[in-house]
Amino acid sequence: MNRYDKAFKEEAVRLSDEIGPKKAAEQLGVAYHTLQDWRKRRTLHGDGAHIGSGRAYASANKTAREIELERENSELRRANEILKDALGFFAKDRKR
Repeated sequence: MNRYDKAFKEEAVRLSDEIGPKKAAEQLGVAYHTLQDWRKRRTLHGDGAHIGSGRAYASANKTAREIELERENSELRRANEILKDALGFFAKDRKR
């Protein structure tokens, strides 16, 4: 059984987000179901998860509500960044 370090798993998950899990698994030489498992764990435990490390998750002592709120907070921060970028884009357009 192959063992992968945390950094490899995180990069593999990011790559799978960009090009899709099947292509990423083929390119990296990782079994498709293994990559899908890493993606599922990230979804369940957020960015603080030790994706597939076999160790306890950073969020193990948190309640489900706390995990949900952290995930929601992260999504709102990303949306806020997108809106800031859009505002800058439209502000440049109006100056012309």
